[in-house]
Amino acid sequence: MPRAPALAVSSWRTERYSGSGMTREVATLEWIGDVDGNLRILDQTRLPREVVFRECRDERAVWEAIKTLQVRGAPAIGIAAAYGVCLGMKLAPNDERGFFQRLEEVTSYLASSRPTAVNLFWALDRMRRRADTLRGQPPEVIRKALLKEARAIHEEDRALCHAIGRWGESLIEDGSGVLTHCNAGGLATAEYGTALAVIYEAVAKGKRIHVYADETRPLLQGARLTAWELKAHGVPVTLICDNMAAEVMKEGKVQAVIVGADRIAANGDTANKIGTYGLAVLARYHRIPFYVAAPSSTFDLQLSHGGLIPIEQRDPQEVTCPFGIPIAPEGVDVYNPAFDVTPAELVTAIICEKGVIRPVNRETIAAVLTGAADNSQGPQAALKSSANG
Repeated sequence: MPRAPALAVSSWRTERYSGSGMTREVATLEWIGDVDGNLRILDQTRLPREVVFRECRDERAVWEAIKTLQVRGAPAIGIAAAYGVCLGMKLAPNDERGFFQRLEEVTSYLASSRPTAVNLFWALDRMRRRADTLRGQPPEVIRKALLKEARAIHEEDRALCHAIGRWGESLIEDGSGVLTHCNAGGLATAEYGTALAVIYEAVAKGKRIHVYADETRPLLQGARLTAWELKAHGVPVTLICDNMAAEVMKEGKVQAVIVGADRIAANGDTANKIGTYGLAVLARYHRIPFYVAAPSSTFDLQLSHGGLIPIEQRDPQEVTCPFGIPIAPEGVDVYNPAFDVTPAELVTAIICEKGVIRPVNRETIAAVLTGAADNSQGPQAALKSSANG
């Protein structure tokens, strides 16, 4: 399939940002209509100045939305891709061979949008497998089942984000300063977020939490998205430049660091937005716990360690000409990896919807993900069980 053209949005509307910020009702993604409906996305490249919703009517529009970070965050990328399959199958042939050939084309095409976030590939594989179970059925039946599966992926992500919050809040003490990097909130998921879910749940339990949000260069997701989202939810937040993190830690303002993840290897090595590895090193030096929050779909147990995780290299202009403003000499060489990998030994615990993984190693990861760990008595029991393991 040829490379997608410019974003094939069919309709959109804009609301001028008034300074009040995001409301809890803003949906990152929303399917509009029935099996012949369309996907509405919140264009995150326009935040925080404008709230812009774009309606995608085919898989090319979804590909471009993912590639250009209009939709971002591993869980949200997976959800968008699942709906992208539904869009791509609207005009699929009615014969079985042609239908499944089209399905392979659409899923392979969407998989080419970004290489690091494993939720993308997990969701596409799940959609393929659902269709395979219905071979022999009329195409219309399969299309309806695919939409039902995409909606299930969407709803499951919403539920597991809340579960991550419930497991993780016990790790955050009342009165803590919490440092986070990039955006791992509701904008990156179906709702509530992963890293921010822990913060939201702690605040809901009455804990006094103050968040320090890294700006997250070069695309400033922390400044544009995390600060905006936290302010909308009434959570005290202070925005800092990335290179201020060490000083803020030294001054004793930070008692925990919590980030999201785009892919976690079987041994616990974690790929996340560039700059995360440096924070983990700083946290270790300052004896601050470093937590990763991610759903089980973000684990890639086929990769034995983080060195095997593919790291996306992005456009040099994101560094030399951010948001269209030239800041560097023309023609200068640029290295622009979108992610780095934090070794498992620097991660205090990983929080997923099934429990808290601590210590972080191959054995405890497998135990929690398969349900073999004793998490029946809640987060504290899980911590005790894994620590004794």
